[in-house]
Amino acid sequence: MIVLITLVLLLVALALISTYRLVMLRRGGTSALLRVLPANGGQGWRHGLIRYDEDRLVFYKLTSLKLGPDSVIRRQGIEIGERRGPVGDEYDIMTDEIIVTGVSDTHGGFEIALDRGARAAFLSWVESRPSDRTRRLGGL
Repeated sequence: MIVLITLVLLLVALALISTYRLVMLRRGGTSALLRVLPANGGQGWRHGLIRYDEDRLVFYKLTSLKLGPDSVIRRQGIEIGERRGPVGDEYDIMTDEIIVTGVSDTHGGFEIALDRGARAAFLSWVESRPSDRTRRLGGL
């Protein structure tokens, strides 16, 4: 009986977590593919949604049950690397319309695959960040 109760509680918890995650994804965002670097070939890409706030970009994987974001890229200290089109076996999950952009912050490197409109929005978000100097002066 104890095993059955434990199993039911685990299933209820899993259902609640799944529902919460679904609600988080349904709030909207930009469709994206993201992978943590270093990665080999076309491996490591994850489908999901990105959202921007004032200080960070958050990425939610579609297949995760994590309560919070799966990856976070901080706006201050972000560096945009090279852009490229998909290569090799990346065409299995991407089209010619996708642009892969290298991104790094103080915590690591990533590649983000976005369509042209989403990439323009991403670059606009990066370029509109306040400078470190402005942030220091505002805090006085």
